[in-house]
Amino acid sequence: MASIAASEPALTFAPRRRSRARALVRTCRSKPIGVAAGAVCLLLVLIAIGADQLAPHAPDATKFPRMHAPSREYPLGTDNLFRDIYSRVLIGSRISLGIGFGSVAIGTLMGTLLGLVAGYFRGWPDMIVSRALDVILGFPPLVLALFILSIFKTDKGFSAASFMWMSFAIGLIITPTTARIVRGSVLGIRSLQYIEAAEAVGSAPSRIILRHVLPNVMAPIIVIASIQIGNAILAEAALSFIGVGISDDSHPSWGKMLQDTRAQWQAAWWLSVMPGAAISAAVLSFNLFGDALRDILDPRLRSS
Repeated sequence: MASIAASEPALTFAPRRRSRARALVRTCRSKPIGVAAGAVCLLLVLIAIGADQLAPHAPDATKFPRMHAPSREYPLGTDNLFRDIYSRVLIGSRISLGIGFGSVAIGTLMGTLLGLVAGYFRGWPDMIVSRALDVILGFPPLVLALFILSIFKTDKGFSAASFMWMSFAIGLIITPTTARIVRGSVLGIRSLQYIEAAEAVGSAPSRIILRHVLPNVMAPIIVIASIQIGNAILAEAALSFIGVGISDDSHPSWGKMLQDTRAQWQAAWWLSVMPGAAISAAVLSFNLFGDALRDILDPRLRSS
């Protein structure tokens, strides 16, 4: 009897593992573009983590030929300040992706909190949150980010404070999208019977939100966060291009690389193509991965 009881968990979990493996294989076959985009996203993250080991030279080293075309010795060429572009693109992934993930974390946290409050309590909390989001949406995104950075960001170089304020500025401009999506999902869940049953037995609103509402809106939160990473990387590149980024010679970003070489684009095409291609690959990969993730997590799209 003991041996039979011991074998029951294995018999129970084995079919479950096989079904999960088959579901994963079906997902990879049905969403090859999303899987490829996810692989590129993972590769970019690994490059950003190991950029110091992967870069053959220091990003601020100036011992190379000036504006040398891409070659075997210099895979992406050199810029107008005698620096290796390949090393700078690798090191720059840390700033660009770091700001992207940091700002999305801030924007997702604030948007989720506001959306939960507005959707669950409704009434005057919903009105206050909605009007605050309308005020944020009333400003052009980059103008609002410039306004915040001009007030709070005092360090022009790379520092923890500059990183925080840049992440907050970009996170604020992506908060309304997350808040509105979460609010709409919560409004749909708010009237379900299990929420009414939890309220009838006297559960506190905070407990209902954390135990019953939040787990059921995690799928749209994950999807919008993955899509917003590409938008945040693009926003950071735009802010760095106009000169309000946080990078310096030893901590470059892809947008700052475009800003440093904008006067020499016509003379050397690789100065703009190489960092621009890195930005495009990151933004496109995260957007495609987010679209595939939406199709997988949304039951209506999955069934179709």
